[in-house]
Amino acid sequence: MITHLARRWSFAVVLPAIAACLSVEDPGGVPVLPAGGHHVLFIGNSLTYTNDLPGTLTALAKSVNDTIRTISVALPDFAVIDHALGLSNAVDVIRSQSWEYVVLQQGPTTTAVNRDTLIIATKALDPIVKSSGGRTAQLMAWPQASSPHLFPLVLASSQAAANSVERGVLFPAGEAWRAALEQDPAIPLYGPDGYHPAPLGTYLAALVVYEKVTGHDARLLPPVAVVAGITLSASEQRVRFLQGIAHETVAGFQAF
Repeated sequence: MITHLARRWSFAVVLPAIAACLSVEDPGGVPVLPAGGHHVLFIGNSLTYTNDLPGTLTALAKSVNDTIRTISVALPDFAVIDHALGLSNAVDVIRSQSWEYVVLQQGPTTTAVNRDTLIIATKALDPIVKSSGGRTAQLMAWPQASSPHLFPLVLASSQAAANSVERGVLFPAGEAWRAALEQDPAIPLYGPDGYHPAPLGTYLAALVVYEKVTGHDARLLPPVAVVAGITLSASEQRVRFLQGIAHETVAGFQAF
């Protein structure tokens, strides 16, 4: 499990035999991922590094002999525009190697000004992503637990940002959260602060990204949830429920 402190980077050792998940520490020495599999770069903030979404995704794929290799540049309280303006080394990481997807993660983005800056940042980064051979993806987040009525605005912002560039992609994790909570309001997707994800919330987001990246049905994954290297106590029924939600959500957004 990777520990992130305020505004610093850290990275785990890569074992060549497994799909790698790295968080970049050294701005001058970006690790190069091994060849093979899907190469995915996450650029975001604490919603990405809480419970290690990239590492959870890598392990999820490995559980069925898929390979998703990831690097993450995720800093506390960062918007995508902060990365685009060079306040992190995200641009250098994009340029460092080839990517299949570069996943931009912002907070709920329910206000017009935040949506506008997300679109500006997406348009600024997209040519660099394309030069690396990749596609720019938006990871739809979720609103505060106290404001479920804002889910449609979160979705609208993510869709607008995805549509702002050619071949932009939407990873509708927040929409899967909305659907799961609608069917089971007691499911613990939110952490104690009512905003950051609980482990099951990270697991559900990883399921959505897994199916979007690989094209493989999340319902065929093992009936156990492993998040940041920890096997959760969630029942098989609950795990299958979340896998079904992820699959139905991805199927509903095939145009993105």
